[in-house]
Amino acid sequence: MSWDHSEPRDGFVAPPVPPMPTAPPTAPPTAPATAPADGRRAAAVALLNLCGLGLGYALVRRWGLMAACWVATAVLLVVALPADPDGVSGGVLGTYLVLLGIAAVHGAIVGLRTRLVWPAKAWLAAALGLVLLAVPAGGAFLYGDARDEATEQMLLDRLERADGLVRAAGKQSFSSGEADYRRALTVYGDLRDDHPGSRAAARVPDRLKTYYTTVGSPYARQNYCDAIVPLKYLRTVPSTMGEKELGALARWPDDRLATSLYECGSQSLTGGAVDWTTHYGELLSDFPQSEQAAEVGPAVDTAVDKAVKEVGGDEPCAAVARLESLVSQVTGLKGDRAGLAEALDKNADRAERGADSGAYACGVDQYRDGSFAEAVTTMNDFVRDNGDHKMRARAKKIAIAAEIAQTVPAAGKRLPTTASGGGISVTVKNDSPDDITVLYTGPVTGSFTLKACGSCTSYSLAGTVGLGFEPCSDSGKNYPQRTIRLPAGTTYFVHKSRNGLGKSPASDTAKLSAGYIYTECAYTTSFGY
Repeated sequence: MSWDHSEPRDGFVAPPVPPMPTAPPTAPPTAPATAPADGRRAAAVALLNLCGLGLGYALVRRWGLMAACWVATAVLLVVALPADPDGVSGGVLGTYLVLLGIAAVHGAIVGLRTRLVWPAKAWLAAALGLVLLAVPAGGAFLYGDARDEATEQMLLDRLERADGLVRAAGKQSFSSGEADYRRALTVYGDLRDDHPGSRAAARVPDRLKTYYTTVGSPYARQNYCDAIVPLKYLRTVPSTMGEKELGALARWPDDRLATSLYECGSQSLTGGAVDWTTHYGELLSDFPQSEQAAEVGPAVDTAVDKAVKEVGGDEPCAAVARLESLVSQVTGLKGDRAGLAEALDKNADRAERGADSGAYACGVDQYRDGSFAEAVTTMNDFVRDNGDHKMRARAKKIAIAAEIAQTVPAAGKRLPTTASGGGISVTVKNDSPDDITVLYTGPVTGSFTLKACGSCTSYSLAGTVGLGFEPCSDSGKNYPQRTIRLPAGTTYFVHKSRNGLGKSPASDTAKLSAGYIYTECAYTTSFGY
């Protein structure tokens, strides 16, 4: 049996055939579709990630990873900027490079089978990645320049601080500022040696000129004595900085130091100070062929002339002391290297002769001032040292009168002359167990000695002031005696033991008149009797 499908049967309606269901529409994709592996695409993503901005992840729509790349780069910039001489620490830079490498490797893995959003051609993306590598390379180059500039600024700041030390030290004495000068010099040397190509090092030569003029400023102000020590210091700078590098500055202090030594020595010589020989000695030793050294001879000659002339002035003793000092000082100068040895020897001899001759004027001045003990010493020295001097005879008389005046001050009111003799006979006897020296002064002055009286003794001091004391009155004794002739007037006698210790001299004042014969008794007193 068969069915006829063309006609429906009576009373039966075939159910409608339901339409075929259609597939629901697909949502737009959130990421590029997976694609066959492509090495050029992987390389492009890796190269784009190497720029540090995660652009490779952007082309494959890995937004979170791209953001991570931005964060890593931002952290690096925060740490690295602004640039400083030390740059970024090795740990930070190493970490960033590791992250960058991971991003490149991971990007290559993702891009190997992931289609790019743009551009369509992988080689174009790779080319773009190569171009964008210029970003980190350029950044590194610019950062290096910034770091170099930061280093330059640091060195310039260091130079400025050293300059400040020099300026501050220049406002003080050299001894107070020397430490700052030395610190500044160390900085200049370090800049030149450790950073020779820097702008700061290029400025060091000019700074050294300022350094020298500042240290040597006392010389510019003509404070020659104050300039000596700093100029000596500057002569040591070449040992630190190098003579070749300093150029003309290495010899800059020499002439100034020679001038300062001469001027300071001349000031001391003129003023009577004793340190002039130190300055002149250094000048003759260190700069023997200088013009300043040649002036030493005339300067010493002038000083000797002045002292010789001052012997005849109001302070002859000071002039003599000055000449005596000059003798030893000039003798101590070593003028051989400067060709001044002969001239200095002549000056020393002339000063010695002037001192010897001036001792007479000094002794007279001491006598007139009542300094009798000093006058005795001065005149005795003069007599001893000047055997042929025309004033030697009177110097002996003044020494005698000064010795008498120490016991009888009235005897020193007049300066004795060289007169001798007289019309009045005076016999002096020795009532002493010692040899005695008899000194007398008045119209005439002289001295003589008497032998000891063998049977005589010293008198006690108390016995000589008692009533009835009459020395030389024992007719049974043979007193040694001597008769001299004196003019009328007051004559002062002093007689003293020549060998008796602890015995004081005795004195007598005799007013002599014509027509009389006088007897003078010499004796000694002892505190022990």
